[in-house]
Amino acid sequence: MATDPDAPLALPEHQPPALRDLAERARGYAEAASLANTRRAYAADWKHFAGWCRREGLEALSPDPQVVGLYITACASGAKSVGGRKNAVSTIERRLSALVWACAQRGFSLDRRNPHVATVLAGIRNSHAAPPRQKEAILPEDLLAMLETCDRSTLRGLRDRAMLLIGFAGGLRRSEIVGLDHGKDDTPESGGWVEVLDGGALINLRGKTGWREVEIARGSSDQTCPIHALTQWLHYAKIDFGPIFVAVSRNGLKATADCLSDKHVARLIKQTVEDAGLRPDLSKAERLALYSGYSLRAGLASSAEVDERYVQKQLGHASTEMTRRYRFRVNLTKAAGL
Repeated sequence: MATDPDAPLALPEHQPPALRDLAERARGYAEAASLANTRRAYAADWKHFAGWCRREGLEALSPDPQVVGLYITACASGAKSVGGRKNAVSTIERRLSALVWACAQRGFSLDRRNPHVATVLAGIRNSHAAPPRQKEAILPEDLLAMLETCDRSTLRGLRDRAMLLIGFAGGLRRSEIVGLDHGKDDTPESGGWVEVLDGGALINLRGKTGWREVEIARGSSDQTCPIHALTQWLHYAKIDFGPIFVAVSRNGLKATADCLSDKHVARLIKQTVEDAGLRPDLSKAERLALYSGYSLRAGLASSAEVDERYVQKQLGHASTEMTRRYRFRVNLTKAAGL
């Protein structure tokens, strides 16, 4: 019988306490094998698949490759049984990865190389795949204009300045920004922590392939220094434990214990882009669609005039090919006189 991957490890009754303690530790290690965001996305994808199976009268707990092929076809075509909305190829590939993972947790395998799955997926890619949409990079001059829209006299303004500067200088993903704790092991779901040093800050981040360190040096002035912005926020918000970037009370006078979601970073960027008046040549809808949480990361990668390997290390890229997607700030065509 299929098992629930989220259920506690089943042990016979009357087991020694030491063995039960090991079972709890094993569960903790199993959870640590994947990031919390990944587990939440996979859980949502499994629920989506199970709902489709239920509506079609099919078995979800041990899916046949033919059934999976039909499911991804429904996702690609926007069938009513999956909500009537066509899924992007990247979404379908993530849903398929979620099914493979869920099957493995239940003790059996789903081979995505099976012809009933692989051939259909290849056809979906050929028919529906679009070139990757690169978000607009926020360059230093853009960031300065965005920072000016944040009110330094309020806690919210201090927090937003710190988030923008730390995110840009660290080349961080939006989930990495809001996942930071004040210290190591402050919270179970911590995505990392920050050590403020004389020369800057050392950020320890937990990624898909393990832990990595990101160094953020101090800026040339307090107005643009990410470390100064961070320490100002921590001081006035009285944060010395737990999540660094938290919500602010309605009256703006007190930091709460509520950790921000990664969506807040995207909303902050879009709002400050709009307030700063960037890209006035575009309509508001086009402008908001052009910028996202990834724009800070892309901005550092494309504007930092240093050796490529340092940018690769800062961003945690496994290959230089990924880093080179951003490295077009030196226009040799114009330099040649064209």
